[in-house]
Amino acid sequence: MRLIEQPHHDGSSLYISDAAPALGDVVTVWVRVPAAAGVSAVHLRSTPDGEPHFVAAEVDPVRTGTAVGGYGATDVWWRAALTVRNPVTNYRFHLRTAAGDTYWLTAGGIVAHELPDDTDFRAVAYDAPPAWSADAVLYQIFPDRFARAADAKPLEALDLPDWALPREWDRDEVIGQGPGTAEQFFGGDLDGIAEHLDHIQALGANTVYLTPIFPARSNHRYDASTFDEVDPLLGGDAALARLAEAVHARGMRLIGDITSNHCGDAHEWFTIAASDVDSPEREMFYFDADTGDYEAWCGVKSLPKLDWASPLVRQRMTEVLRRWLEYFDGWRVDVANMTGRRGAQDDAHEVAALIRRALPADAMLVGEHMHDATGDLDRDGWHGAMNYLGFTRPVWAWLRGQAPGLPNFFGTPGDVPSRDGAATYATMRAFAARVSWRSLLHSWNILDSHDSARIRTVTGSAARQLVALGMQVTLPGTPMVYAGSEFGLTGWNGENARTPMPWHRAGDRDEPTLAAYRELLALRAAEPALRHGGLRWLHVTSDTMVYLRESEQNALLVAASRAAGEDVSLALGARAAGVFAATDLEPDGTGRLTLPGDGPALRVWRLEPPR
Repeated sequence: MRLIEQPHHDGSSLYISDAAPALGDVVTVWVRVPAAAGVSAVHLRSTPDGEPHFVAAEVDPVRTGTAVGGYGATDVWWRAALTVRNPVTNYRFHLRTAAGDTYWLTAGGIVAHELPDDTDFRAVAYDAPPAWSADAVLYQIFPDRFARAADAKPLEALDLPDWALPREWDRDEVIGQGPGTAEQFFGGDLDGIAEHLDHIQALGANTVYLTPIFPARSNHRYDASTFDEVDPLLGGDAALARLAEAVHARGMRLIGDITSNHCGDAHEWFTIAASDVDSPEREMFYFDADTGDYEAWCGVKSLPKLDWASPLVRQRMTEVLRRWLEYFDGWRVDVANMTGRRGAQDDAHEVAALIRRALPADAMLVGEHMHDATGDLDRDGWHGAMNYLGFTRPVWAWLRGQAPGLPNFFGTPGDVPSRDGAATYATMRAFAARVSWRSLLHSWNILDSHDSARIRTVTGSAARQLVALGMQVTLPGTPMVYAGSEFGLTGWNGENARTPMPWHRAGDRDEPTLAAYRELLALRAAEPALRHGGLRWLHVTSDTMVYLRESEQNALLVAASRAAGEDVSLALGARAAGVFAATDLEPDGTGRLTLPGDGPALRVWRLEPPR
């Protein structure tokens, strides 16, 4: 697909004059049109209050004829005024060529037929996410497996709960399934995390995300027995205070993990509700009046589901969320897709808005969605989602190695499929087309997590893992690094991949991979276009994907290849200065650049006007 010849618009600041407008504002939107497209007229269509409205666009004399971003001096820029009439204002462009052909430009791309509005661009007037979150690089830590403090007592000296099965950090293998999976206990603690902040910061991460830290009857702690204290096995409230102080002293941030959909069956709210049918807590859960049975997450009885129709649930959960912001800078919300939903009851959007209003404006709020989050974004709720659908799944399928035995594809029966670049592009574009630019930018781009296989196991090689990392760093969204993947750790499912960090296992540390993580994350920090710039797809084949991250000042050209293939020729009218794993490229006499086709490889160049 030669996408470089198509007109382009996205929601970045290069294409809309105000990415955080207020209701009633009038903003300018631009379309970049290659001369080869032959466009003679452009109209902006919006749907204020549900009624289509067209505005004629005009050629922008300032941008047209200029190498905006360092390339495309022959491009024609069209501009139009958009009134932000509704909290989410949909818009698209109608283009006509000199030959009389017409087509639409939506967030899904060029379409030469009528289509529904669900892929329209969106201007969102709800309060914007915190400004700092667009620059965040998250580092996910599963506390039991990250580090034990240097002065921590041996496990045999601890008063462990009856559920815990003590395991030796550098000796015992992690159980991936079956008995003992949730009970194996390696004893990581919060002070151990504080002792390794140098590593996290040197890696290029600036935001630490902790999976749950409340007491529970499992190593994952998603079955909290209380939200009133930090698990003493992690060091208690004092250890969290020390960690938060150390994180914030470095100018970094700390994100917590809350189970809004359920608690544990040992939680005091539930034990009271189960033992006293007349207690106020009874209304907080779904009890069958005849049998006394109760609703639980996916039928797992240790995780009773909270009923958000209950005023007491709303009161207590918002109190919990606010209380711990003494230490946290925001929350990742577990099972956000099911929170407030049960049968005919659907309070999910109301609950998300309630939680957001309960938090200060500078707190990050991201919901877990393992599949399609698009219907829950662009409202006054989650700032973004864990982007498994629009990033993780397509990257896995494109870069899938030959390793057998991956049990499922994020719940889809069977192994991880192998798909080509066209399918990967289509998946990414389908997700991005159904959310606003700002929701895309504030969703987390994930290569792996505590709930998945490791990216090294999926790709089967260090080379393909680094292609995946390069895409994570250079595509729109917030990168989330799962602790240990920077060392090339492996694992065939979420539990098996929760490997204790190899601080003292030199044989488990892939130092070249660690160096590449540091270099690529440093590149993201150094280049504003990678954090805030627009995304323009240029070229997609089975084995190669090429795109631009562009701002008014500069544009970065990214080429990701999963295997060796043909060289790629692009008419950009610019030279390309290599900034990662790339040599400088000069345009030929027609202004074309030729990108090398070897792979697996990830290369980045900065576009500059020809000399």
